[in-house]
Amino acid sequence: MTDLYHDGNRQLQDTFDTRRLADRLKETIVHDRFTELDREFIERVPMFFLATVDAQGHANCSYKGGAPGFVHVVDDNTLAFPNYDGNGMYLSTGNIAQTHEVGMLFIDFENRWRMRVNGVANIDFDDPLREAYPETQFVVRVQAREIFANCPRYIHQMAFVEQSRFVPQEDCKTPVPRWKTGDWIADTLPTTDPARDPSREVLDR
Repeated sequence: MTDLYHDGNRQLQDTFDTRRLADRLKETIVHDRFTELDREFIERVPMFFLATVDAQGHANCSYKGGAPGFVHVVDDNTLAFPNYDGNGMYLSTGNIAQTHEVGMLFIDFENRWRMRVNGVANIDFDDPLREAYPETQFVVRVQAREIFANCPRYIHQMAFVEQSRFVPQEDCKTPVPRWKTGDWIADTLPTTDPARDPSREVLDR
């Protein structure tokens, strides 16, 4: 595990006299191996936020959602998640291909709890886990560098209503988003894009 704090962190910690607190938190809660409680939490939540950075240092943050368990803790230092059909921009995974650095934020809004995972990621088109994820394009594996829960005090409590119907399921044709069926975009779609299949259901959201 590398040093969590750099000069920028330290300057602010010293400004607000939190260096001792920050060091104690690092010693107490930051780890680089997934515990059983970490695994249970990660594999229970149906979404996370993914932060990446490109070679120029430009940051990108995206939302990733799926069925509970779509993020799988492979071993005590590795987790994996699928990349499903999206808008074709590959902003997050393109950054991963360049710099491999990721920050993942998992939030349970119902029970108001959150966890961070920072690490090094790689994409794999032949990952054996692909078979476990219907319609996935490739699998992203993350080697954890820092794993830690955050204070949940500012998490707004919200109730889960329903899973997105766009989450791929076994033996079921996933609907396509209506925006992919517009004339303005039709001529740009990949030849294998699901939106080219007339038998697919079209949904707004």
